Parts: sequence; structure tokens; C-alpha cells
Amino acid sequence: MAFWSSTSVFTSKVPRKILFMFTLSLSVTYLFYSLMSCYNSLQFPLQDNYVFQGRLVTEETTFATLRGKLYSASQGFTQFSEADQSALASVRDHAEAEQRTVEWIRTPASPTKPAAAFHTTVLEREHQEFSTTDSELRLNCTSDYGEKKLPQAIIIGVKKGGTRALLEALRVHPDVRAVGNEPHFFDRNYEKGLDWYRDLMPSTLEGQITMEKTPSYFVTNHAPKRIHSMAKDIKLIIVVRNPVTRAISDYTQTLSKKPEIPTFEVLAFKNRTLGLIDASWSALRIGIYALHLESWMQYFPLSQMHFVSGERLIVDPGGEMAKVQDFLGLKQIVTDKHFYFNKTKGFPCLKKPEDSSTPRCLGKSKGRTHPKIDTDVIRRLHKFYKPFNMMFYQMTGQNFQWELEEDSEPRSSQD
Repeated sequence: MAFWSSTSVFTSKVPRKILFMFTLSLSVTYLFYSLMSCYNSLQFPLQDNYVFQGRLVTEETTFATLRGKLYSASQGFTQFSEADQSALASVRDHAEAEQRTVEWIRTPASPTKPAAAFHTTVLEREHQEFSTTDSELRLNCTSDYGEKKLPQAIIIGVKKGGTRALLEALRVHPDVRAVGNEPHFFDRNYEKGLDWYRDLMPSTLEGQITMEKTPSYFVTNHAPKRIHSMAKDIKLIIVVRNPVTRAISDYTQTLSKKPEIPTFEVLAFKNRTLGLIDASWSALRIGIYALHLESWMQYFPLSQMHFVSGERLIVDPGGEMAKVQDFLGLKQIVTDKHFYFNKTKGFPCLKKPEDSSTPRCLGKSKGRTHPKIDTDVIRRLHKFYKPFNMMFYQMTGQNFQWELEEDSEPRSSQD
């Protein structure tokens, strides 16, 4: 009773107006802090989104910087160092981790269906309103940095002409992305479809060229029509070589795999006494370039074809590479400074990268020593090919001067 009596005395002495204002002040303060707490919780995903976008921009810039290092070819052959490769891997992994984190934060643990639908709609709207370039950044920050495209250029031939050497040299260029293995799509795997073919291609960025090389395309009858139906404006590269030397190189490769095969002389003639050449033997038939080129000219103009001299690719790789890069519309990045002549193999190799102790040279299957061939057989083959060579010179508008090599048969193979 004493307590209640004292309280009654206190309330009676304090004006009711002051008490009301005090209570109102406490209520407003409580409401203010509640709203601030709610505001922060609502804005947290959006703030995270801004941070994520900022990191994407930074990482994209980092990748562009690393890619730009490849353009320093004037000082010699440059590749990514291990530190650069680690940086690129870190960029990729960090971006993927950030994406998973943002998605986890924005997804409730056990939402009801209406709540989940509303949440998805809000996020999509938020993405559209606050990040117009976000999709582009995410595209370039995929694990392969780009998208897969059908090739804009193909090295279609010829076998044992130097196609592998050309492809490896082109892959040094930062604006060329090429498949390492031969897809054989237009001669062996066409039924698998263009989607299968595209999936084999490496991912490319804006301004990069997708390429592949399959030398057997040049002698495949249906390849020109199939390639034309895929891309009418595609650029075609054909590496040609003295057909006699090419045939011997072809035989040398087969001999290394099947030592039991007959001699070159036996396979080259239907009747050696009468001097009848067996043009049905694939090693000899491939070298009738004019016959095969005629099929390609039914679908493609010469302006879309570029012929590389296999011989000049050995003695002047920088000069041949300059022509190829011009044909492809590329900056002349790969020059003679990228090559050195390997006396053991008998052809040029790429100089070692800055972060490697060994040069990049073609494997053991390249540069095999040719077997000794009877000089009379070589003379007969040169005579057989001469009219076809003359026709090929006229068709291409180029004189490869293979007749000057009749008395000197090279002993090593480049491809």
C-alpha cells in the first residue's frame, strides 16, 4: 500500500503532458532503430551485387592485361608465365566462388512456392535495372573465357606438306585459337552434326579466329560442298610441297608404322619395266594437286584460298607466316624472330618461351630420315608430275619451281 500510495503521489505531481511526450519519444526511437535494421537487411544483397560487379570488372581488366602481354612479340616469343597462368586461374575460380556465394545469400533456406517465385522475379528485375553490362562480363569470365564458334579458317591440306608446323606457328598468335587434334569432321564424322563439331572448338573472345586443320579434306570429294554449306565465306589454307618429296615423306611415315610393307619402288609402279606409274596409290595421288583443286574451285573463289609453300616454310618461315597472317587479316605478330633452324630435324622450330628452358619443336614423328630411293624412280616421278604441276601453277597463279629440285631430293620430312 505504501508503494502504490507513493506512485500515486508521483504521478499526480508530474504533468500528464510531459509523461506523454517521454513515452512518445521512446516509441519513435525504437521505431527508428527497427527501420534501420530492416533497411540494412533488405539492402545487403544489392550491396553484395555491386561488390561482385566491381570484382568482375577488375578481373576482366586483369585478363585483358595478361592477354595483351602476348603482343610484345617484337622482343621475341612470349607466353604466359606460371604466375600469369595462376592469376588467370585465380580470376576464374574467384568469380565462380563469388557467383555461388551471391546465389546462396539470395536464396532462402525453405521458401514456399509463391515466395520463391516472387524472389526470382525480384532478382531478375534487379539484375536488369542495376547491371546492363553484367551479362557481358559474366560471359568473358567463364572457365574458357569466351564462346565456342565454328571455324572461320581451315587448313585443308596437304598431308605431309607442313600443316602441323604451320598450325603450331599460328597458335603462337594471340588472336588465333585452334584445335590441336585433327577433327576429320567433313570426311569421317559429318553425320555427328555441326553442334558436335562446334563443341570441339576452343572458346574464343571478340576478335579471335577459330581454326582447325585436317589435311585429308583437300583430297575428299564431298568436303568442298560440305564446308561451303557451313560457311560460304570461310578462308582455306593449303600447304603444298614438291609432290615427289611429299610422296616419299608419306611412304616414310607408313613404313615407320608398318615395316613389312613393300618398297617405295614396288608401290609406285604398276609396271616398272614399262614405266607405268600407279596413280591409284594414295601417296602419289595426293600430289596431283590440280585434280583436287578443281573440285574446290567449284565452290570457292581463289580469293578465299591461300597456298603456302612447304619448301619456303622451311627456309623462310617468317616470310611465309607474314603472308598467312595477312590472308587471315591478323597483325603480323609471328615473325622470323620466333624461329630457329634445327639442324637435327632439318626444319625450323619455335624458340623457347620466356618461362621455359626448352624450345617448342615438332615431335619425334616429324623430321624422319627418308629411305634411299632409286634416282631413276625419282626422275620418272618428276616427269609424271610435271604436266600436273604446270596446270597447278596456272590455276593458282603461283610458280612453286618444283622442277628445280629434280636433282636434289631432301632427306628429311617436316610433316
